[in-house]
Amino acid sequence: MMRGMDQKSRIKCWAPDLDLPTQQQIQDVASLPIIYRHVAVMPDAHLGKGSTVGTVIASLGHIIPAAVGVDIGCGMAAVRLPFPADKLKKFKELRCSIERSVPTGRDDNREISVRVGSAFQSLGLPPSIPYEDKLTKKAVYQLGSLGSGNHFIEVCADTEGGAWIMLHSGSRNIGKQLAEKHIDAAKGRFKERLESLPHPDLAYLEEETVEFEAYVRDLLWAQQFAKLNRKEMLLRVLKDVSHHVYGDARLMSELDSFFQVNAHHNYCQKEVHFGKEVWLTRKGAVSARENEFGIIPGSMGAKSFIVRGLGNFESFHSCSHGAGRRMSRNEARRRYSEKDLRKQTEGVECRKDRAVVDEIPSAYHDIDRVMENQKDLVEPVYELKQLLCVKGA
Repeated sequence: MMRGMDQKSRIKCWAPDLDLPTQQQIQDVASLPIIYRHVAVMPDAHLGKGSTVGTVIASLGHIIPAAVGVDIGCGMAAVRLPFPADKLKKFKELRCSIERSVPTGRDDNREISVRVGSAFQSLGLPPSIPYEDKLTKKAVYQLGSLGSGNHFIEVCADTEGGAWIMLHSGSRNIGKQLAEKHIDAAKGRFKERLESLPHPDLAYLEEETVEFEAYVRDLLWAQQFAKLNRKEMLLRVLKDVSHHVYGDARLMSELDSFFQVNAHHNYCQKEVHFGKEVWLTRKGAVSARENEFGIIPGSMGAKSFIVRGLGNFESFHSCSHGAGRRMSRNEARRRYSEKDLRKQTEGVECRKDRAVVDEIPSAYHDIDRVMENQKDLVEPVYELKQLLCVKGA
């Protein structure tokens, strides 16, 4: 349910209990002259860099690169498998197989497969990097890799007994490098006027400038790279699951026939809202147009949801991208131990060591409450529970 609107700051909010720093950060974004109508705040909102994670920002002819963030195109992918979850048995063996197939943490591909090479070639080089260099070489070696932090691969069961693969990742190092380049360009456009902004990270670019057009070209490229990255990981996990169940790789050739979702939640694109074409930034938010499918994961060890959008125009047709952190990673490490992690992830095959304690379920909001607070934005279609979870530290 929509919690209310601050008329002065043009904010519409679905998050009931925001801390003061997060409220101030949202107010800062909403106060910018480029904001169109209002800022929509999702129920999983929390303090972020540049702008609040869980906000939807519309502007006429402007984009805030730091609001899109450094993991351009970060998002979720999920596929429903053609067999019941009880076909899956040896979860530790399957997890280790996935960890061998998909590089995690800072690891990259050791070699480039024909499929990865072809996918990267079809994408082409980033527009602002018109030649192959160390950055693009690293990018092709990272296509099909998970990364670390809150990125994950899960095998899940839905309440009807169906089996799923679900994963979360983005544009890896190249997205970060491109983003930082354009964030600096936006700040450079302001030069001595940075003090006119509530925060330097809220520097924005304007249409019909060289800097804006360069950013949009790289932005769209990185978003496509992120989507290809998730698809490549899906194929690799499908191979492992297929061998686990059938003894061969048959599922890989059947991916396009399965129900699947592959959607960004850190991105910007042109959309029409309230009769105007705007640049819409979803920072930690998912598109939820009427009947559009999306993914809202819970925390490590908690349930997740495949949802159908309700097309709520006040949220700019958006919903939350997950449960949302309720404490920082450092606080989670101070407060919780490996013993706590083992207890809270009981029944899930996953890493339970100190390196992933900051991803403990208690560091996140209750996903049921988050879903209740956005029942006018989406409706659940499938409820999923993790059987195994892969994370990179």
